Amino acid sequence: MTLHEEHLDHVAVLTIDRPKSMNAINPELATALGEAWARLAEDDDVWVIVLTATGDRAFCAGADLKAPPPTGTFAGTFLGAPQRPASVPVGYLKPVVCGVNGLAYGGGLELMLSTDIPIAADTAMFALPEAKIGSIPGGGGTQRIGKAIPRAVARRMALTGEAIDARTALSLGLVTELVPVGQVRDRSVEVAQQICANAPLAVRAIKKGLDAADEMTLSDGLDHEQLLWGALRDSEDRLEGRAAFADKRSPIYRAR
Repeated sequence: MTLHEEHLDHVAVLTIDRPKSMNAINPELATALGEAWARLAEDDDVWVIVLTATGDRAFCAGADLKAPPPTGTFAGTFLGAPQRPASVPVGYLKPVVCGVNGLAYGGGLELMLSTDIPIAADTAMFALPEAKIGSIPGGGGTQRIGKAIPRAVARRMALTGEAIDARTALSLGLVTELVPVGQVRDRSVEVAQQICANAPLAVRAIKKGLDAADEMTLSDGLDHEQLLWGALRDSEDRLEGRAAFADKRSPIYRAR
């Protein structure tokens, strides 16, 4: 099995388990990740997801170049039935915390970029080296890296294939914090549980608003924000949150 799944209350932990291959993405792992995103999106008991990997060397070294090449035509893949990507799907409602326990190269960095809150080991390294083997960061890398870090740095990484270390990644805002490698999983779960303490529908609405801000003008984004606020106004969780605040007690949220 290339992907393990564990549930801790409302947190689902997905762990990539191909340490001998630096947790590289082969077809089996890509399928497993795609199926997991779809399944967890429908699971009402899951409010937040943690994605991490085994070992202390690599989160994910990218595509497994030893795996068999794709079969069939590109047109059949691109224009055929919708594919389930290994990366978190665009517009995914549930927050994903990414525990980067080692290097994140190529598809591994693209996978991290598709998540919401990356937490990295202080030994981690990051790179988009595809140009060195005659390819491009084709799993969202060219589209996401420039939104995650300054334009010039993003272009240098993609065009040269140079790697940056964990401290540089933190200073650029590519990751949110650094921890010792042995603490990555626990810290990621801790942050996920911190999110779970909040009203889940509110968290999802905020995520939709933040995602919209990447694509909309400020004026359209503010209108979108008001619609999200209005959608939550009469929810049971919002009423519970206000009642709990007035009663000086912890709220009990039910995602409804």
